[in-house]
Amino acid sequence: MCTCITYENSSFYFGRNLDLDCSFGERVMITPRNFPLTFRHAGAQKRHYAMIGMAAQTEKFPLYADAVNEKGLAMAGLNFPGNAFYPEARGSGLEVASFEIIAWILGKCASVEEAEQYLDDLRIVSTAFADQMPPAPLHWMLADREKCIVLEAVREGLKVYENPVGVLTNNPPFDYHRINLSNYLNLTARSPENRFSDQIDLKPYAQGMGAAGLPGDASSASRFVRAAFLKLNSAAPKEEAADVSQFFHILDSVAMVRGAVVTESGTYDITTYSSCMNTQTGVYYYKTYDDSRIRKADMRETDLEGDRIWAKEL
Repeated sequence: MCTCITYENSSFYFGRNLDLDCSFGERVMITPRNFPLTFRHAGAQKRHYAMIGMAAQTEKFPLYADAVNEKGLAMAGLNFPGNAFYPEARGSGLEVASFEIIAWILGKCASVEEAEQYLDDLRIVSTAFADQMPPAPLHWMLADREKCIVLEAVREGLKVYENPVGVLTNNPPFDYHRINLSNYLNLTARSPENRFSDQIDLKPYAQGMGAAGLPGDASSASRFVRAAFLKLNSAAPKEEAADVSQFFHILDSVAMVRGAVVTESGTYDITTYSSCMNTQTGVYYYKTYDDSRIRKADMRETDLEGDRIWAKEL
C-alpha cells in the first residue's frame, strides 16, 4: 500500500508514502555518474545521470523504491499485487528486470518524453535480484515538470497511461482510478450550494461541507481520490519551505497509522517513510514513522563525478 504524488508551485516536486508492515533496509542513496550500473539483460551504463532516492543498500546495485535524477526526471514503484506480470527473459531485445527499471530509466533518460521512446520495445522481466528476493509486484509513476505517466506490466504487455492527475496508489489498474474520480465530481473546497431541491431552503451548517463524501478509508481507491482532491485544491505560498510542508501535509492525509490496517498475516501496515523530491535542485526530503522531523539530503553536495554510492541511514 503506497501513495505517490506530484506537486507544482514554486518548483516541481515528486514523492510518496511507502506503506509496509516491515522495513526493507531503506537508505537515502546517491548514485553518482560513474558508478557502473550493470543490468542482467540490458548491458551496462558505465556513465549515466546521477540520481538520489530511497533504496535498499547493496554494494552491487541500487535497489531504488523512488528516486530523481539530476535532469529532473523522477520515478517510484508502488505495490500492484494480482495485476503485475513479468514474463521470463528471452535473451533478446530490450529486457530490464523489475528491480532495475528505476535505475535504468533514470540513468539513461532526461525526460518522460525521452523515456517514452524506449517503452514500445521495453519488456520488464521476472529476473530476481537474488534467490531470497523474488520480484515485487509493482507498477510505476514517472514524471517531470512537463508530463506524468504510469507504467503497468500486465499479462497483455506493458501498458502506458498518461496521468494528468499526478497521483498513483495501488490496485486496481490506473484506468479504474481515472474513471472512479468522476464519482466525486461534485466535491468542492468551497461552501456548497443547495442542489437538493429548489422547494426547500438548505444551507451548510459548518465549514468544509463542500467535500462531504470525500473518502477517508485506507483503500487504494479512496487514497487516490483523497490525495487528488487535496493536491489539486492545494494553496501555498510559492517558496520552498511552504511547498515542502504542504507536500508532506498532503501525504499525511493518506498515511497509515499503526493498527488501522491489519494484514492477512496479522501484521500492521504503516507509512514507514514519506519522501518529497525537488526535481529541479536534487534535494531529497524525508521523514519516517517514528521521527516526524523533515530531514534532507542534497545530491549536489556530493561528488557527482564519483564512482561509489553514497548512502545515509534514516
